[in-house]
Amino acid sequence: MAALMLGQQARHFSSSVIRPASKLIRPPIMVYGVEGRYATALFSAASKQKSLELVEKELITVSDMVKDPKLSGIVMNPHVKRSIKQTTFTDLLSKANISPITINFINVLADNGRLPLTAGVIVAFGKMMSAHRGEVLCSVTTAQPLDEASLADLKASLKGFLKKGESIELETKMDPTILGGMIVSIGDKYVDMSTKTKIQKLTKLIRET
Repeated sequence: MAALMLGQQARHFSSSVIRPASKLIRPPIMVYGVEGRYATALFSAASKQKSLELVEKELITVSDMVKDPKLSGIVMNPHVKRSIKQTTFTDLLSKANISPITINFINVLADNGRLPLTAGVIVAFGKMMSAHRGEVLCSVTTAQPLDEASLADLKASLKGFLKKGESIELETKMDPTILGGMIVSIGDKYVDMSTKTKIQKLTKLIRET
């Protein structure tokens, strides 16, 4: 009986949210792939209910749940029935006082056999929310950690890419294999200034002469 009710909720949410593109409230950025499509549907539903911030907060709780080995051992196991996965997950969400819109969305994923994509959908939704707040995601990869002075100079330079009302959300990574320099990804722009790439270009040029 419980599984039947959950299935009805999932179908209701799916039919009321995942509609033709013209009826969707589009997020400020598009995230492609299956995860992106589900995240777009959730963004649209949450926008219509003025619950974007609430859903974003609740998805952090959902993300922590998915990382729990006990839960993931059930909901991510292809040999466990969908109804059992759905009931197990929904019971935990209800106990955590998660709102109906988030619970119903998880039911959609479960009903469609997409629970293994939960983490990816959450990441995609987070990107949409960052763009919604005017945050521009920027990833900088260096061979060694940047000192405070270099980091401050980098942030100042990156501001030149921003439009009015936007702010930088900077993520720094380390990859010793690039040898030196840096690789910068900001919005839809990608600049490779690594020593490794420079050496590869130089090597190619020498071989062609």
